[in-house]
Order: sequence, then C-alpha cells, then structure tokens
Amino acid sequence: MEIKMGKREQREQLFKLVFMTEFNHPEEMPEQIAMYFEESQDAVEDGEVKFASEKEQIRISARFDAVMEKLPEIDEMINKNAVGWTTERMGKVEVAIIRVAVYEMEFDEEVPQSVAINEAVELAKKFGQDESASFVNGILAKMAK
Repeated sequence: MEIKMGKREQREQLFKLVFMTEFNHPEEMPEQIAMYFEESQDAVEDGEVKFASEKEQIRISARFDAVMEKLPEIDEMINKNAVGWTTERMGKVEVAIIRVAVYEMEFDEEVPQSVAINEAVELAKKFGQDESASFVNGILAKMAK
C-alpha cells in the first residue's frame, strides 16, 4: 500500500541522499539514488510499507539536484557562520542536515526559516549524537540573524 509522504518524510529522504554524497563520487550519485529509492520500497515503518511514490521521488531528486548545485555557496555560508568549525571538521550527519536547512533557508521560498531550523533540529535529534541538535540549532540560528 502506498502512503503519501509528508514534507517531513520527504525532507528526511533528502537529508539521507545529501548524507550519501559524503561516501560516493558525484558521478555515482544517480545510480546510488536509484538504488536508494528501490531499497526504500522494502522498508517498513510502524508496521506499514512507506516509500516515495514516483512523483515524490522526482520531487526529492529535484531538490537534491538543487542542493548539490548550490553546494559551494551553501558551504561558504556555513563556514562563514560556524565559528571555529568548517564543513570538513563537522560530523557527516550534522553537515548534511545543515546543508539541507541552509538550502531551505536561503533558496527555497516555500519553507519559512523557522520551519527549516526546527526540522533540522528534529533530524539531528533522530540521526545525530547527543549534542547534534544544539550544535545544528546554534549554527542555523546564527545564520538566520
């Protein structure tokens, strides 16, 4: 049974794809994304199969491409605002979350800054370590000013 994904679930899928770029060469990503969506169709959450429809996959992939296209600008903004940190020094989970949030804050007019920050903090709580949520919140709050 197909369940329509909410924006939160789509953002989580986007975060996972951005995270994957830390472990794959750019030219490998189209194949990695295809495999990711294929494998996610077998994933079960809360007893139900939950995966991105073809339309959702297209939207998530387009957002991924947009993030990757803006990545040099995004990283420059992060590095300028993360005092004492660079994207190279940050944990891979945290940097992927922050990249998605900065993309939403700076380049996605559909997402209010406060929502981008809140959703990033929630992703950090779910996928990061104990201090991840406050780290992510601190950097994004500074960028929002």
